[in-house]
Amino acid sequence: MVSQQITGVILAGGLGRRMGGQDKGLITLLGKPLYQHIVARLEPQVSQIIINANRNQDQYRQSGFSVISDLNNDFSGPLAGMQAALHTATTDWLLFVPCDVPDFRLTLASTMLLNRGNSLACYANDSERDHPTFALLHRSVKQRLDAYLKRGDRKLMLFMQEISAKCVIFPTGSFANLNTPEDRLYWEQQHKSL
Repeated sequence: MVSQQITGVILAGGLGRRMGGQDKGLITLLGKPLYQHIVARLEPQVSQIIINANRNQDQYRQSGFSVISDLNNDFSGPLAGMQAALHTATTDWLLFVPCDVPDFRLTLASTMLLNRGNSLACYANDSERDHPTFALLHRSVKQRLDAYLKRGDRKLMLFMQEISAKCVIFPTGSFANLNTPEDRLYWEQQHKSL
């Protein structure tokens, strides 16, 4: 079974600047925190879930999942969350998803595993642009990520290129994220009628 070999990681460690500094994962969406929408889609695809959060950790812990912070304290982006998870997880594979995309595919894990080829990493693309926070990484890339961050590099796509990550194509519109209050309002209006 696919889920038995993967740890799911929700990346909720950012500062939420475009959301007015709010912790995006905790913004209420149709009556529940946004990260819980992510959990509902991720949980059937993985064997365990880790939440990477640098603020409000007690609120995230109420979910019952393990909550980890970045290994540094400078909010250095999604790679820092990936690094922390790679140092924590015990499974060979880790599936990363951001905390602000409530409608990603329920076949994300299986599609990435099946299409990664021999690569130790792959990331999503929706036929229009790359979405590297949706990524499947083998834990053996941990040392390379440590070295990359130690050099002061932070760009996620550059790291994906450095480790020869494979691009996995999904249908257009598969990864609509909620970056602003307006995005959130639009999503709620679209889903209230469902």
